[in-house]
Amino acid sequence: VQLQASGGGLVQAGGSLRLSCTASGFTFDDYAIGWFRQAPGKEREGVSCISANNGNIYYADSMKGRFTISSDNAKNTLYLQIDSLKPEDMAVYYCAAHRQGYGCYGRLRYGMDYWGKGTQVTVSS
Repeated sequence: VQLQASGGGLVQAGGSLRLSCTASGFTFDDYAIGWFRQAPGKEREGVSCISANNGNIYYADSMKGRFTISSDNAKNTLYLQIDSLKPEDMAVYYCAAHRQGYGCYGRLRYGMDYWGKGTQVTVSS
């Protein structure tokens, strides 16, 4: 299982970014997939995930509104659209996958089995 996030960069506050995650070695039909982030000096936090069995989408409560997760299963690619970026969104964003494909909401707290290298999002005020 391999995951690689991309699309990060330097953005002004109020701007938008679309992160991508290319995956290989598994299919989105079988694994839950999601996004996490970790800011300097802070613990990792879950952003959003998609369950494999029914495609249900979950967001961490603090991430509702400006974050949109989506996937292209044919391309095994996961996306995260971030709008109205704030300085507090600055973090390394990681994509992840979990072998237990259903009910991924709890994984936003406890993490997933497989992790990709992250992509840095920097927000200037």
